[in-house]
Amino acid sequence: MHELAHPHFADADASYEDARYVVFGVPYDGTTSFRPGTRFGPRAIRDLSFNFESYDPSTGIDFSEVPVADLGDLAVSRLPEDLVNQVADVAGDIVGDGKVPVMLGGEHTATVGAVRAVRPEVYVVCDAHLDLREELDGTPYSHGCVTRRVLETVGDVVIIGGRSGDREQFEVAAEKTRLYTADMVRDMGIGAVLAEVIELIGGRRTYLSIDADAIDCCLTPGLGTPEPFGMTPLDIREVVRTLAPQVVGFDYVEVAPFDSGQTAAVAAQIVREFIARHWVAGR
Repeated sequence: MHELAHPHFADADASYEDARYVVFGVPYDGTTSFRPGTRFGPRAIRDLSFNFESYDPSTGIDFSEVPVADLGDLAVSRLPEDLVNQVADVAGDIVGDGKVPVMLGGEHTATVGAVRAVRPEVYVVCDAHLDLREELDGTPYSHGCVTRRVLETVGDVVIIGGRSGDREQFEVAAEKTRLYTADMVRDMGIGAVLAEVIELIGGRRTYLSIDADAIDCCLTPGLGTPEPFGMTPLDIREVVRTLAPQVVGFDYVEVAPFDSGQTAAVAAQIVREFIARHWVAGR
């Protein structure tokens, strides 16, 4: 099947020099604690991206007219701390060249490097898991520590869709983050949640990370750490549509494509949603 796989995201045909958005993949699942497979996420997302029309009726843009480049995948290090540094280097170059990094995971660990490069004022993550452990399996750079590491450099952190973590993590979340659990999203409605988040952001530079398992695993089952009773794909789409104008770095991570393609299909469309909404806002 390898010769049939698409090496780049659909319509990402611009040169790096001309690009406004730069896609890159991080095929890494070295600290996976339940079910491996997210290393295959970037390829699956790219493959599914070719299923969709280049025209986006909700914005009226055609993706063939948006300058997007795809650098391909990192040749990833095995050690998670080295991986974080690799991602920071690549994302740092993209940001330094005045472009918007769009990262495809791979496990969530990669986000730590991207956030360090982008240096946002606000970090918003959609995730089933709080990821607020100090360390997991002997490393502070586990996928279970991502939000804890981000808190070391970003003052305002918002978690949307959280529903899994030990008691200590929920205590840290209550003290140091703005947490909207999946139950709160369902009770309040995603529109009310986002109205509060937009007020918190206040026009500041924001990094947005989407962990695929924020969505209920019964809807998108291609996940390394599946959790039921979560958000819907439409909730995630609304998050991206609402926040995209403030976002200076974006990722979609933790797609483990051993389903029938649902999880990668949602990921590919959400990536397109981000690019479309950000592009229209910038025009």
